[in-house]
Amino acid sequence: MTALAGGPGSWSENILQYFLRRNQIAAEDGAEVTWYHAANHKAQLREALSSPALMIEADVLLASDGSGHGQPVMAHPPETSSDNSLQEWLAEVTKSSKGIKLDFKSLAAVAPSMALLKGVEERLQRPVWINADVLPGPNADRRAVEARPFIDTVTSFFPDVTLSLGWTTGWHAEKANEGYSWPMVRQMEHLCRELQQPVSFPVRVALVRQSCPELRWLLEKSDRYSLTVWTGKDDNYSVEDLLYIRDCFDKSKVFYDLLEPQNHEFKQAIGIKVDA
Repeated sequence: MTALAGGPGSWSENILQYFLRRNQIAAEDGAEVTWYHAANHKAQLREALSSPALMIEADVLLASDGSGHGQPVMAHPPETSSDNSLQEWLAEVTKSSKGIKLDFKSLAAVAPSMALLKGVEERLQRPVWINADVLPGPNADRRAVEARPFIDTVTSFFPDVTLSLGWTTGWHAEKANEGYSWPMVRQMEHLCRELQQPVSFPVRVALVRQSCPELRWLLEKSDRYSLTVWTGKDDNYSVEDLLYIRDCFDKSKVFYDLLEPQNHEFKQAIGIKVDA
């Protein structure tokens, strides 16, 4: 059975319904949702909060204090420290109406981060996504976060929060890169079939075009599912690849967290105005 999306302001509300309700997008189209990626340090967060972006993505890890009990801070490996703690980050974000996506690279940071998030829950009546790469994926170059403990920890605090569950991936310019295989998407479907909340699957744009049949099969398993297309800074892909992906899927089921200049070129190609 498929659960209905949550009501207005809930963390399981359909993200497009939230931004449509606020007149911040014009259509039920994932390409209309704009993202600010890696808003970790204080300067980046200030820029994100003053930008036109509707969703702010940031990375959380435990700062090492030598005891194994460090506080959650905003940094992306290989960084291990930051000028911004999660507590400080949340204090600033709650002053805005922007949605947030918190990305975890380790299980250790999840429970203390969820406890901090619980403290501001009443002030976060907007999209909240919790992300981790929980399964090994194409050309994987690092270990995945343990899937079941991650999901169980997050949902023990927030049963209806939107989950963003991905695969570890790699991309190499000098060799052929495999895409998302049938065993990979079937493993993900098996993991998510009993969940009740919305789930978005982050997929690496340079690997999606060759994987459209597999990913389309996955999305067809539930109307709670969507894709979030993202890119590594050195990945090689074209606007034509993005247009191909757009033609492969329901427009309301794919979000695009892209870097420049491809983001601007893609939005121009599909007729969506890009704010300066």
